[in-house]
This record gives sequence, C-alpha cells and structure tokens, in this order.
Amino acid sequence: MFRYYLGACALVIAAPAIAKPIAFADGTTVMAEYGAGTMQELQIFYAPRFDYSVGGGHVDFTGDEDGKTAHITYARLNWLAHRWNLDTAQANVFVWGGIGSATGNSFSGSSLTGNAGAQADYETRRVYASLKTDLQRSSEFSDRVETLQLGLAPYKHDYGGLATWFVFQARHYTDNLHSGIETAALLRLFKGGAWVEAGVTNAGKLQAMAMFNF
Repeated sequence: MFRYYLGACALVIAAPAIAKPIAFADGTTVMAEYGAGTMQELQIFYAPRFDYSVGGGHVDFTGDEDGKTAHITYARLNWLAHRWNLDTAQANVFVWGGIGSATGNSFSGSSLTGNAGAQADYETRRVYASLKTDLQRSSEFSDRVETLQLGLAPYKHDYGGLATWFVFQARHYTDNLHSGIETAALLRLFKGGAWVEAGVTNAGKLQAMAMFNF
C-alpha cells in the first residue's frame, strides 16, 4: 500500500502531461491558448483544496465560415469529480460551470453567457489521452469546442528534469467557428510548474499554449 501511495504521488508530481483546471491544493494555475484565426483564451484559477478551484477567464472566438466574433469574460468553478491513482498511471474526470458576459459583431450590447464543460484524461510517464468539451452559450450564440489529445513521450523524465511530448490534437468547433475537424501536431515541453507547447494545424495555422502552476 505504501509503495502504491508513493508511486501515485510520484506520478502526480513528475508527469503533469495534461492541462488541468486544478493543479494542487493552495495552487494557482494560469493558462493561455492561441489558435490562429479561431480561438484565443486566458484562464486563471486558484485551488483552495485538491478537488476544486475558482477563477475565471476570457476567450475570443472568430468564425472562419462567416466572420462572426464573440468575446466572453467569465467566472468559473472547477471540480475534480473523480480520480484514479493506479500503480503507474493516473486518470481524472473534471467538470466545471460558470457565468459571464459576451459581446460580438453579430449582436448589439452584451449578452449573459453560461459556461459548462467536462474533461476526462489518463496518463502515465510515457503516454496519455485527454477528451474535453467546453460550451459557451447565450441567447445570441452557442460556441462549443471538443478537443481530443493523444501524447507520447520518447523518454521517462525525472522530477525536476525537462519533459518532452509529441502530441496529436483533433478539435471540433460548432456554430460555424470552423468547418470540419481541425487537427494539429504539437511539441510540448515542461519542467517544474512551467509548460509550453506549439505546432501547426492541418490548415498551416499556428496553435500554441502555455501553462504555469505555482
């Protein structure tokens, strides 16, 4: 049992391969994502405990089908619904919800907007998978982004060392944000509480993300 506990703790510390809205108790997570021509988002969350965090963010959407834009600022609560600590792996289910305000070029004034989503993930020190859905909805629009990520690490990194991941991403947007499935090939690097990733989509556009836990 003690060996199981140590293995689980080592995995949590050494292999944060998947972006999570909750890092650790009394921790702050800052995430920024840039998708050229489609979506840019900034989020900041603070976790009083290991199983929930509070904070907010701002996201800009631009539809490449019709040129519609939405700019949403929101407050949000994230909850760790379940976690599995295995001998050499960890799996999580997160859910979240919040409320905000949006402006855009297809409607006048501001619109009350609800945010809801969920994420399921599984990771070892060499492979991981993540599936996420995130919805921003108001009386004027309904923008949902569904993201699948599959990653492979060419080596097992040690705590404090540099970790490298090769990541395949597939993303589906609704409400005419993008036609079809957008795919991307990404290179992810992280060390300690800092993480950066960048790559290109199948349309040749830049996709990048940075995350900092402290």
